[in-house]
Amino acid sequence: MTEYDYIVIGAGSAGCVVANRLTEDSETTVLLLEAGGPDTKPEIQVPVEFPNLIGSEVDWAYFTEPEPHLNGRKLFSPRGKVLGGTSSINGMVYMRGNRRDYDHWQELGNPGWSYEDVLPYFKKSENQQHGANEFHEVGGLLSVTDAVAPNVVCDRFIKAAVALGYRHNPDFNGAEQQGVGLPQLNIKDGKRHSTAAAFLVPILNRPNLTVTTHAIATSLLFEETRTVGVEYLHNGTLHQVRVNQEVILSAGAFDSPKLLMLSGIGPAEHLRAFDIPVVIDLPGVGQNLQDHPQVHVAYQATQDLQIAPTSNIAEATFFVDTKSRLDTVPSLQMHFGPVIWVQPEYARSGPGFTFAPSITHPQSTGSVSLRSSSPLDPPVIRMNFLESEKDMEVLVEGIKIARQLALSSAFDEFRGEEVTPGADATSDEAIRDYIRKGCDTDYHVVGTCKMGVDSESVVDPELRVHGVEGLRVVDASIMPTNTTGNTNAPTIMIGEKAADLIKAASRVSKQAALTSAIA
Repeated sequence: MTEYDYIVIGAGSAGCVVANRLTEDSETTVLLLEAGGPDTKPEIQVPVEFPNLIGSEVDWAYFTEPEPHLNGRKLFSPRGKVLGGTSSINGMVYMRGNRRDYDHWQELGNPGWSYEDVLPYFKKSENQQHGANEFHEVGGLLSVTDAVAPNVVCDRFIKAAVALGYRHNPDFNGAEQQGVGLPQLNIKDGKRHSTAAAFLVPILNRPNLTVTTHAIATSLLFEETRTVGVEYLHNGTLHQVRVNQEVILSAGAFDSPKLLMLSGIGPAEHLRAFDIPVVIDLPGVGQNLQDHPQVHVAYQATQDLQIAPTSNIAEATFFVDTKSRLDTVPSLQMHFGPVIWVQPEYARSGPGFTFAPSITHPQSTGSVSLRSSSPLDPPVIRMNFLESEKDMEVLVEGIKIARQLALSSAFDEFRGEEVTPGADATSDEAIRDYIRKGCDTDYHVVGTCKMGVDSESVVDPELRVHGVEGLRVVDASIMPTNTTGNTNAPTIMIGEKAADLIKAASRVSKQAALTSAIA
C-alpha cells in the first residue's frame, strides 16, 4: 500500500495552502486528494463570469432541507468542486473580518487565535498592492489588489452612504472595519487568483507532492483510535493509502463533518442509525452550522451600466452596526453590485443594481448530518435561518438602510423601478414577508467542526480532532463563530497557521524519536 507523510483531503482554500507549506520541506511527502477536477474551465479565470460557475460542473450545487422559517423553501448553497475549491467559484473578495472575531475565539478557550496571533498569518499569504505596513505585507503568494475598473454606480453607492453620515473606509482589513468602500480582491493580471492559482499551480512539479483529482474520499482508516490512512474512490475503483504522520481534512463545512461521520466520528446515536461503527462519540460533529443570511434590494437602471470583465459583481461593501454608529463589531454587511441579483421568481432583464444586506453574526445556527451511509449521497443541510427574531430585525433594518441609500440624490441619474422588495412592501410586516420569500445564503458556511474545549467542540486549538491521533481538520468548519464578512481570507489564514502547527508537531515527534533512540 502506498504511503505518504501527510494526506490532505480537499484542495480548496485551506487545503492548497497546507499542501504548499508542508512540501516546502523536500523530505516531506504529501498526497492531495480533490473530489473535483482541474481548474481548466475558462470562466474560472474571468472575474465577471463567476455567476456562470454557480450550478455548473465545478459546483457541488448543494440544497438545504426545507427551511422552516423561510416558507419551507430549499436554499441553494454552492461549494467549489474543483482545484481551489470555493476560491475558484466565489466573488474574489479579500475580507479578513473584524479584530474582535479572533479575540472572541481566544476567549472561547482557543489560545493562539487572537487577532494579534493570526495577523501574521494573514500577512504571510499577502502580496498587497499598496505595499507593506502594520496590517499588510508584500511578497506573499496571494495577490490582493484594488478593483481595476469599478462601475460608476459603485461610486454613487459610496457617495450616498457618506451623505447619510457614514464614513468612507479605504481599507476594511486595516485599523477599522465599519464604513463604506471598495473591497480588495484576489485578482492578478485581470484574472481570478484562487488558492489553486496562488498556492498549488506553482508547485505542481515538486516531486514530493502528488495531486489526485476526481478522488472522492470515502472513509478515514483507523487502527484503534490512530488515523492510519484514507480510502478513496477514483475512476470507479476504491484505493487505500497509508499515512506516516497525519491526515488533514480540508473538505469544507459541509463535507468535512460528513466524512468524519462516515468514518465513525460523530454523534454516536446518529452513526448507529446508519450502522456505522462508532470510533469516537463526538456530538458536536455537524452542529454549529453558521452562515450569513442575506436579502436583495434591487433596482432597474435608467441607462446601461458597462460592466468590466474584471468586475467581481459585488464591487462595493458597507459595514454598519444597525444599533449604533460606534466602532463596534458591525451587525450588517451590505454588498453592492451593478446587476440585478435576485431570486429567480423576481428576475428581470436589463441593466440594474442591487443592495444585498447580510447579517454578520446571526443568532440562528443549523446542522449537517448524514443522508445515508453512502459517501456519494449529499449531506443533509439545515441552515435554520431566521429562527431568531433578532436576525429578522437586522435584515428589516438592512432593507430600510438600502432604500435610504437608493433614494439618495447620488442615484438620481440611474435609479429606475424598485424590483425587490417592490414599491408595495412598505410596512414592516410586508418587508418581513419579502424576507421570508427572498432570504438566501451569502455562501459563507462555517462552524461544523468547531474548535474549542467544550463538549460540543470537535477539534482542539491545534485543530486536532478530539479523541483520535493523527487527524486534524483545517478549513472553515473549525471556526467557533463566523467572521464579520467574507470567509475566504480567514480560511486561507487557517491553512497558513495550521501548516505551522503541523510542522511544529513533526519537529517535536522527530526529536522525541531521536531522544528515545539515543537512550
